[in-house]
Amino acid sequence: MKSDITYYTDDDDLHDYLGESGDSVFKVNIEVELIKRENNSTPLGLQVNAFGAFDIYWDNVLVGSNGKMAKSGKGEVPGTETTYYQIPEKLANMGKHVVTLVGTQSDLQEVKRGIDVKLESFLRLHRAPLIVMSYMNLMAGAFLIASIYYFFLYINSTRKETTVLLFGIICLLFFCLLIIEYVKFYIDIPYTQFYIRMKIVGWLTFAISILVPWYFMLQFDFEKKRLFLFLLFSSLIAIYILNYQHYDLTAILFSDVMWLTSMVIASNAAARKIKGGLIVVVGLFASAAVNYFMFYDFGLFIAFTIIVLSMLYLHTIRAKAIEEAHNASLLLSSRLQLELIKKNIQPHFLRNTLTSLIDWVEESPQQGVVFIRALADEFDIMNSISEDALIPIRQEIELCQKHLQVMSFRKEVCYDWKEEGVDENENIPPAIVHTIIENGITHSMPPKQGCICFCLSFTKEDRYKQYTVMTLAKNRKTRKDKSNGTGFKYIKARLNESYGNNWSFDSHAVEEGWLTTIKIFDKIDKR
Repeated sequence: MKSDITYYTDDDDLHDYLGESGDSVFKVNIEVELIKRENNSTPLGLQVNAFGAFDIYWDNVLVGSNGKMAKSGKGEVPGTETTYYQIPEKLANMGKHVVTLVGTQSDLQEVKRGIDVKLESFLRLHRAPLIVMSYMNLMAGAFLIASIYYFFLYINSTRKETTVLLFGIICLLFFCLLIIEYVKFYIDIPYTQFYIRMKIVGWLTFAISILVPWYFMLQFDFEKKRLFLFLLFSSLIAIYILNYQHYDLTAILFSDVMWLTSMVIASNAAARKIKGGLIVVVGLFASAAVNYFMFYDFGLFIAFTIIVLSMLYLHTIRAKAIEEAHNASLLLSSRLQLELIKKNIQPHFLRNTLTSLIDWVEESPQQGVVFIRALADEFDIMNSISEDALIPIRQEIELCQKHLQVMSFRKEVCYDWKEEGVDENENIPPAIVHTIIENGITHSMPPKQGCICFCLSFTKEDRYKQYTVMTLAKNRKTRKDKSNGTGFKYIKARLNESYGNNWSFDSHAVEEGWLTTIKIFDKIDKR
């Protein structure tokens, strides 16, 4: 907004107004020349930025005070860094005037902070902070709501995504940064505590400057994350040390490093044709343009807002991908349920089983009844688990035992079942051990004397848990390591449905027969 006051002042030499004696008392005269007033109907206002407690005089007429000066026997009551005063209309004529500050500065004398005066409409001096706060409060409220939403989203999500947590933290830090930056308009801050707010602003900017590039690294699956984070952290620490107590400059440099690092990451993503990379590059350029052409305080926060909007766009892309993956998993789950049912109602299986059942009923009705009950029990278990993604391991074992009982009648072969170290509290995808048993029955030959033995063992380590199925039998010559067989495809699909990529599957011939191993990892990193 263009000022309606034109004036000239020369206050460039006011950084040493306390002098070299170290005395806290000072008196400063500042000459100002009032050249033009666009609107004489509004009072003339004077803004003073200075440390200390002082009285303000306009042409030797007292116009106001800031704090209380130190006097004999009484300590100083510190004033605030920024104050506003109304100039009497009879003293606000065109021409030269003298602004006099008489006061004390008992604290922070080593800072050598200067005095700055500004002439403006008195109403504008009071309205300007209100206008600024109205915009900043809107931005702060939006960031606060976003942070709360994403914290709840992270807490209540079964998939604890780091990017969701990071985005919530970044929005919260932006909220805090806005509040701390403009808290001076809400409360009177004594000049003795002036730098506390600036230090908090600096550390908030430091944290944001690390978290924003880290967020982009995770979203774009950037390589060498640790190296870049180390270089970023080292650069920010170096800036802090080299520009110690230059608070505004430090914050600007923090923001510049954050922007540069984010641009490198986003440009790399755009070059790799990752969705959203180009949008983030455009957003970063837009934020730089806004920050360049606008006043620092406004430009910085608007630039930050543009960056956060770019991050939000990335998150919507990620959320859409997760939704599509979820829908695909639902389709896969339905297909696996159908596959599980088909495994036991396929015509070949039913025909052979019923044919064997007829023979047993005719030759030994009592054993035929046992056969029928075993078959019914297997079907009951299959029916009860068909819609589940995970079932108790004991239920899986019961299914395998019933199937071995059925197949012993069908093939008139002895099958034995053993287990070792099984944890009753563990869950497992349905019918994957059952499928391994089916393969073992199909591709194994019994010894001349004895049974084909299936041994299930379970072990649990720090990073993974492991199921091992050992088929103790003679392998048929036609049996090979077919990792893409129908049975193995079913097992892998079930593992992928329940554990994502956090599993491994191996099945191969050994001297004793056939060994199948399933590892389920606690984390994505598989060692």
